[in-house]
Amino acid sequence: MTKSLILPALAGLIIAALLLGLLLVDPRQENPAPYANMGGDFTLESINGPVSLSDFEGKYVILYFGYTSCPDICPTSLGALSMALNQLAPEDIRQIQGLFISVDPARDTPDKLQAYAAYFHPVLLGVTGSPDALQKIAGQYGAYFHKVEIENSLMDYAMDHSSTLFLVDRKGALRDMVLHSNNPELILKQIRALMNQ
Repeated sequence: MTKSLILPALAGLIIAALLLGLLLVDPRQENPAPYANMGGDFTLESINGPVSLSDFEGKYVILYFGYTSCPDICPTSLGALSMALNQLAPEDIRQIQGLFISVDPARDTPDKLQAYAAYFHPVLLGVTGSPDALQKIAGQYGAYFHKVEIENSLMDYAMDHSSTLFLVDRKGALRDMVLHSNNPELILKQIRALMNQ
């Protein structure tokens, strides 16, 4: 077979193989969710008693790990979240539950925690738990925190922690994260994307 015949024949075989590959792909098969192995249910304590993520099935849940004595990261992140939420219509806000998860249970009593959370937005509920429970939940979501001793300070210690908003769908599945953002427009865009999935 001459070169002039081999190249068209080879091209035809390649095209046929590609078409066959497309036919074998099941169009109903979804791409795996990027956070399929992360997240999950948990139970923590609030001012109203035990609260589980599953209690909010049917709502979109926004999680944030922090603490009330945080000098800058938490107020900045929660302030940006509040500005984003304030741009949503009332009917959209009714579909959202925010959970501010304190990683400093020694200092964050339920009363103090709820007053802090509600200061930023009414949809935020303050919750916390034992150090072991908090470490487990942080691990589920890919968050981190640890205690940092501070010498010559009235605070004694601070909590170093990640600054991420975790966006959970109506069925309790982690769908997206907003990483270290103090940009209300970006947060709003990702909340709307979650609600439009």
